[in-house]
Amino acid sequence: MSNLRLLDPMFSDSFDNAMRRFFSPATFDMEPAPLLKMRVDVTENDKAYEVKADIPGVKKDDINVRIDGNVVQIDAEARSEKETKGNGDKVLRSERYQGTISRTFSLANDVDEAKVDARYADGVLTLTLPKKATAGARKIAIQ
Repeated sequence: MSNLRLLDPMFSDSFDNAMRRFFSPATFDMEPAPLLKMRVDVTENDKAYEVKADIPGVKKDDINVRIDGNVVQIDAEARSEKETKGNGDKVLRSERYQGTISRTFSLANDVDEAKVDARYADGVLTLTLPKKATAGARKIAIQ
C-alpha cells in the first residue's frame, strides 16, 4: 500500500476502479465494421505445401490467388449488408461494409504453378501447392 492511500481516503480502491473504467477502451454501437482479417495456416510435407485460409462471407468468384516462384498472394473482396427494421419499415440500423483483404507470403521452395489445386468450401480456401523439382547440384569439370 502506498503512503498516499493511507493518508488520503479519496484514493481508495473504488477510485482506482473508477479510473480504470474511465480509461479502459469502450465499444460504441455506432463503431464501423471490424477490419477484415484472413487467417492462414501453412503446412509442408516433402512434396507440397498446404495452405488453409479462412475467408468467411466471400464468394468464390471474388477470390484471386497468384503464385510467382515461391511467393503466394491471396486477395479477396468482401461485401456485407445487414439491416434492422422497426415499426413502419423505418430503418433504425444499417451496417454495411465492403473491403479487400490480402495476404502475401513466401515459401522456402518454388511452387509448380501447373499442378496447384485450389478449393473453396464453407469459408475456407484450401490450396495444395506442389514443390517445383529443383535441379541438383552439378559438379563442374575444370579444363
